[in-house]
Amino acid sequence: MGLAAIVGIASRPSTKADDGKPRYVLEAAIPKKFGDWSELPQTGVQVVNPQTKELLDKIYSQTLTRTYVSSGDGYRIMLSLAYGDDQRGALQAHKPEVCYPAQGFTVHSNSNAELATPFGSIPANQLSTSLGQRKEPVTYWFTIGNTTVKNRLDKRLAEIRLGLTGQVPDGLLFRVSSLDETPTRAFERQTAFVSDLMRAVSPEDRAKLGGLVPAPQ
Repeated sequence: MGLAAIVGIASRPSTKADDGKPRYVLEAAIPKKFGDWSELPQTGVQVVNPQTKELLDKIYSQTLTRTYVSSGDGYRIMLSLAYGDDQRGALQAHKPEVCYPAQGFTVHSNSNAELATPFGSIPANQLSTSLGQRKEPVTYWFTIGNTTVKNRLDKRLAEIRLGLTGQVPDGLLFRVSSLDETPTRAFERQTAFVSDLMRAVSPEDRAKLGGLVPAPQ
């Protein structure tokens, strides 16, 4: 009965997760240049956005899509972020392994990964995909609040924790990909990109983007 009461309370949150705080803005949070990477404006490389604009507007309150290039060897990473201030029910972010096939891609592999950063590891999924001659390995994860979620149970527990304080669960889909015929190389470069980005953003943004919250002292 106690558990049912907790779930009942969590299912009726009324306050957005960021109420009372400065509005979270993807454009301001993500630097256009960091480490060895800089934004490549108006690139001819198409970043896959599987949903229509109408669906994106319904699911997410903000989206950000950029392509970055390494000054060292010209390697390119495509970054796609989608933030929703209400991730309950039908407003849940869609998984790339569902959305990529909807665009005609074939998913050849789907595996779990732990991305090492100086601030802890990020649990992620890594896909090997293709569309004709386009080979596109993908790394992605979801956060609810400041927690990275691996599955529906993780998501529900994060929602309950927010719900107990009357907050509507906000969430973020973080996705990087690259055009690369060698998935292992692509995943290594994507992990390095993520690590460099986490070094460059604030502690608050690391928590929102990757669930990287400092351990209690």
